[in-house]
Order: sequence, then structure tokens, then C-alpha cells
Amino acid sequence: MQQFLNTVINWATTAGVKILIALIIMFIAFKVINFVVKKVSKKFENEEKYDKTLVRTFSYVARIGLKILVVVCLIGYVGIETGGISALIASVGVAVGFALNGTLGNLAGGIMIIVTRPFKVGDYIEAQGVAGTVEDIKICYTKVITVDNKTIYLPNSALSTGTISNYSEKDIRRVDLDFSVAGNDPVKVREILLDVCAKEEKVLKDPAPFARISDYGAGNGVKITMRAWCNSAEYWDAYFNLLDDVKNAFEANGIVIPFNQLDVHIKND
Repeated sequence: MQQFLNTVINWATTAGVKILIALIIMFIAFKVINFVVKKVSKKFENEEKYDKTLVRTFSYVARIGLKILVVVCLIGYVGIETGGISALIASVGVAVGFALNGTLGNLAGGIMIIVTRPFKVGDYIEAQGVAGTVEDIKICYTKVITVDNKTIYLPNSALSTGTISNYSEKDIRRVDLDFSVAGNDPVKVREILLDVCAKEEKVLKDPAPFARISDYGAGNGVKITMRAWCNSAEYWDAYFNLLDDVKNAFEANGIVIPFNQLDVHIKND
């Protein structure tokens, strides 16, 4: 028992002290790394010349890499041979690589997205059947917020190889609206639509609005297509404003919209 106690005391005064010091250093180092990386990334994000997507990605990688470096250094300080650990990590990495084939595909997809940059944080995109605003781009997935405030995580492997519609990349967008009218002068309807576009403040004057007959519908209906340009950020405001304004203008000018109807004739024998 005395020999066991001496062994415990000897370990506590040598290796035990080193382990305690290593844990304290690791705790402090992790706190410092998180604080410094957060401060630096926030500084770069606030400057317009730096892309938020790249800043967040590099911040995440830097935080993880620095923490791993600290752990490896502390393992060497404690006295554990790091050569064997490196070989073990390499072997585990190979095994994990085979097991996480899909995850590695997402990792490669994330790198491709960062390099090719089909979208960035803050863009409104549509991909993989999902439409929303990009809130964050991680190494393996992309975080998208839909218009009804749902959070959806899209795997980067699918995003990097699929079709992506980016509605924010261009400064302006076109609003396309079709209207069916019946028993009215198409020229008059066209003038009304162009007048509505001219009065709507969210519609741009250049490119100029457009309104022409695009099809002859069923019955007495004639389809007239109206196209108006607006700033991308104001697309939905312009869209709904135009619908309201056109309805009011049609009612004020006696323009009839041929809604679908069913005539029932009752025959008495």
C-alpha cells in the first residue's frame, strides 16, 4: 500500500501536474481562439469589400485548425509520443473516409461552391426544390431560410452539381403578368396597363414597360401580357402592387375579365 501511495504521489507531482497545466492551457487557449477569430471575422464582415461567405468559411476553418494545433502541442508537452498519434489519426482518417463517402462529397461540393461562387450569403436562390435566402454556407451544407421562416439545410454535393436559380445576382428583375379581357378594345387595355406601370413607383422607367396581346383564349377572352422591370430587392412589392393597381384600373375603366363560368340549361319534356 505504501508503494502504491508513493507511485500515485509521484505521478501526481510529475505527469499529473503536467496534465492539469495542459488542461488549463487548453481551456484558456480555446477561449482566446474563439474570441480572436470572432472579433477578426466580425471586422471583415462589416467591410463591404470582403465577401461574407469567404470570411465565415475561413473563420470556421481557422478556429478548428488552431484548436487541433493546440491539442497536438499539449499532447507533446504532457510527454505522449505524437508520432504514433499521427499514424493513428491517419489510419482513422482512411477508415472514416470510406465510411463517410457522402460527407466527403459534401465537403468537395462546399469547396466547389466557395471557389465558383454561384451564390453568396444573403442571396435569394432556388435549388433542389427549395427557395429561400442563404443565411450561411458551411463546408458540408448550406443553410437557407424560406419566406415562411423555415430553416432548411441543403447538402453541398447536391448544390454543386444541380441547377441553381440565383434571383439576387442581378440588380433588376422583370415582373411578368398575364391578363385576360373580354369585349374590350385591346389598344385601350394596353394603354391602361402602361399607365399603371408609369404610376407605380417601384417600376423602372428603363427598361421600358411592355404590354401586348400574347394569345387568344377560350371564348371571348384575349390574353394580354405585361412586363415591367424593378429592383431585385423590390420584386414582390412591385408584383403585388401591380396586381392591385391593374384591378382598380380595370374596374375604373369598365374592363371586363372573362372569369370561367358554366351555363346550365334545364330541359323539360
